[in-house]
Amino acid sequence: MANSLGLILANRAVVLGAIKARDLLDISVKAEASRAFDTVWVGDSLLAKPRLESVTLLSALAGVTERVRLAVGCMATFVHRHPVMLAKELATIDLLSGGRLEWGMGAGWFPSDYEQSGLPMDPAGVRVGRLDEAITVMKHLFGDGTTNHQGIHYRVSRLDGSPKPVQRPHPPLMIGAAGDRMLGIAARRAGIVGVAQSVATAKVFGDNRTPYDISADRQLARVRRAAGDRYERLEISMTPSGFSVTDDGPHVRAIVAEQVGVAPERIESSPHHLIGTVDEIVEAIEERRARWDVSYWVIPSLYVDEAAPVVARLAGR
Repeated sequence: MANSLGLILANRAVVLGAIKARDLLDISVKAEASRAFDTVWVGDSLLAKPRLESVTLLSALAGVTERVRLAVGCMATFVHRHPVMLAKELATIDLLSGGRLEWGMGAGWFPSDYEQSGLPMDPAGVRVGRLDEAITVMKHLFGDGTTNHQGIHYRVSRLDGSPKPVQRPHPPLMIGAAGDRMLGIAARRAGIVGVAQSVATAKVFGDNRTPYDISADRQLARVRRAAGDRYERLEISMTPSGFSVTDDGPHVRAIVAEQVGVAPERIESSPHHLIGTVDEIVEAIEERRARWDVSYWVIPSLYVDEAAPVVARLAGR
């Protein structure tokens, strides 16, 4: 499988912090015209920049693009929407786009989403369980026939979900995960597993001195065990939290390490940082593919111009 490349609009950097909706549409048209990017992503955190509502933005993107796939990641249904309404919204986007939606889900882990909106932040176990149940409800609604669901968090009676998505049985599901339970759910239920680094990773796999690459080894081992025979059909995705095309990789890694409070060698070994020359970054991506089966990279649009030569080298490989 060739490397898939996505572009996250959520991290678009705009002068003075101002965001123009037209900028996002123009970036998406440019990404499609380049034929290098497979997918345009939008974020769904309540407070992430740009603070545009994701479903509405996807509707606009569906109208100005024809080929590029449209993704949202990662929606936390119980924070923002009930899964019945979310299924209806996403099926509508899939119809408007001619079957180009990628459906991203997460457990809702940004504390600021809860603190600033006044919503209660339930314990992680409750949030993860609610996510798993929401996915069950939505898959039923995307499918044929009537949905009856009596669960811990949701109850749906005699509802035939409408409209139905173009993609059957449902749009490709991506679940972002870092901790053990979420990785297991993603491996069993999603088609795309977004492997992330987080505080949860350190708690699950050891203290925060554990090298990032060893943590990723353990995360992917968890995905393989949970996925079983379906592992070969999964796409493994990562989003670089640090990206820089530079001739002085050690210096940039030292700066990043100081910013995040870790030793520079941890940044160098991190699968989530791509720092170096174009050749070095391409080599690093191929190494991550060989070691962790990462075939789907999502590049923040902050780096769209800087990443252009890397993207050009990877396209079709």
